[in-house]
Amino acid sequence: MLRILKHLRWKEWLLVAACVVLIVGQVQLDLALPDYMSEITRLVQTEGSQMSDILLAGGKMLLCALGSMLLTVCTTFFTAQIASRFSARLRGEMYRKVVGFSNEEINRFSTASLITRTTNDISQLQMFFSFGMQSLIKAPIMAFIAVGKISTKSWEWSLLTGGVIAFVCVLLVFIMLYAVPRMKKMQTLTDNLNRITRENLTGLQVVRAYNAENYQEGKFAKANEEMTRNSQQANIAMSVMNPGMNLAMNGLTLGIYWIGAALISAIAVTSPAAMMERIGLFSDMVVFMQYAMQVIMAFLMLVMIFVMLPRVTVSASRVNEVLDTKARIVDGKETQGKPGMKGEIEFRDVSFRYPDADGDAIHHISFTAHHGQTVALIGATGCGKSSIINLIPRLYDATSGQVLVDGEDIVNYEPADLADKIGYVFQNPDLQILEDTVFDEVAYGPRAKKLTAETIKKQVEAALAATGLSELADAYPRLLSFGQKRRLGVASALALNPRTLILDEITNGQDAIEKERMMRYLQTLNEDKGITIVLISHDMDVVRRYAKRAIVLKDGCLVYDGTPTELFGGAHDVEEWGLRRPTAAALAGRFGFTAATPEEFCSKLQRKGAEG
Repeated sequence: MLRILKHLRWKEWLLVAACVVLIVGQVQLDLALPDYMSEITRLVQTEGSQMSDILLAGGKMLLCALGSMLLTVCTTFFTAQIASRFSARLRGEMYRKVVGFSNEEINRFSTASLITRTTNDISQLQMFFSFGMQSLIKAPIMAFIAVGKISTKSWEWSLLTGGVIAFVCVLLVFIMLYAVPRMKKMQTLTDNLNRITRENLTGLQVVRAYNAENYQEGKFAKANEEMTRNSQQANIAMSVMNPGMNLAMNGLTLGIYWIGAALISAIAVTSPAAMMERIGLFSDMVVFMQYAMQVIMAFLMLVMIFVMLPRVTVSASRVNEVLDTKARIVDGKETQGKPGMKGEIEFRDVSFRYPDADGDAIHHISFTAHHGQTVALIGATGCGKSSIINLIPRLYDATSGQVLVDGEDIVNYEPADLADKIGYVFQNPDLQILEDTVFDEVAYGPRAKKLTAETIKKQVEAALAATGLSELADAYPRLLSFGQKRRLGVASALALNPRTLILDEITNGQDAIEKERMMRYLQTLNEDKGITIVLISHDMDVVRRYAKRAIVLKDGCLVYDGTPTELFGGAHDVEEWGLRRPTAAALAGRFGFTAATPEEFCSKLQRKGAEG
């Protein structure tokens, strides 16, 4: 809990100091009220007292009450300022920290947990600083001063007050032992419930397709029941607090009156001095009552602190855990690549292992995608293609070896400059959708670069036209078809005018016409603008027609690096590598010649038929 305070700035510490001074003044004024009440009681019961004296004492009492109210308002304002500034800073630091996380750190905490920590946990801290801090400062000050005043009165009353305080302490111990562990568990249960809810919402179509509503509902019901049971147990324990405190306060009041009545009755009224002694004792009883109530109120405030503190402590620990996490990926300072190098990606003896995995996903991979090349990265599912692609934009860092972009190790680049050089189209197009219209989605990157409105409009319109999405500029992106979302991802990448395009299964979900149109446009970009294209695809017809180079992976190892023509020419057993021969190439092989396209196959077949 104390470690979270290091995020407070000196201005906020000054406000904390001001709150302490204000609270001390407030307590002094509150504890002055019983003295004036005693004086009024004595004056009322003393023969010959002047009304002006009573009114004067009442006026002083009223001024003390008004002064206490004013100080309380000022303290509340200062604590609200501290809480709002502190929580806003924590949210900002949390956001910046999480944005800098790699997939490793994201998976370690889980998305649901990070959301809970950024919202619920910080809200708990804000509430504590808004309300709990006043009680935390005020309770010990009030108790200390009130006990000091009580100790000067009757020992019988002091002994009674001590007994009531002991009862309250026992009550607090019970709450701490029973309720606190359950309150600490609440955050974990909340994370679990958020995770299941998120699963249900994101995978709703899959759930319905497999008729698994009952199964998912069971998972949710189990998590909800566990959270409810834990909350009920904590609430049952806390429900003892209010009746217990009421019992303590009522018992203390009754005891003070009993003891006071006995003490007053023991004084025989035999003289005016004895009467004055009785009046003085009654006045002391009134004052003691107020002081004792202040002590009990101090303990009541401590109870509220103990109620809040477990959750706040857990929340602070969870927030600190994120803020203290050292990101595995550290940003560099380089903004440019090597002079004369543009659109080049090189892997130098790169190996990579996922966190907590038993073995490497890729082993000693070395290759170079040169400027203006269209390189196809192919292989069976699980061969390591996605692992290689994830290393280029630094979603992960290589376990060993180097990944270079434009001749510079990517660990040396600033993230923004690395992103300027590489356009990335995810396999799942929904991962790239952030805005509410197609136009805004494509404009997201250029706006982040703070380009002029005119430049943004020009680049966005060109990207939309190239991908056939101009008529859908005002549409809601998430309602597009899968193929349209795929083209939207390409358009978003193209709008940034990258040097290199990384396309993960770009032709999935598109019909033959859309596929042909997309690949021809990408071919034009490659040939006319010299954009390097790294293509991941299971469509060997696309690889054979459009790629100038093919890199084949098997079980995380590079097994082939050459032209698609040679790859599918018949000299290699591509089926052993988990590949399917292109339709035209497979048919051509049966007739003893090679062909990249259906048109080429038909032409050569006719020629061969004419020859023989």
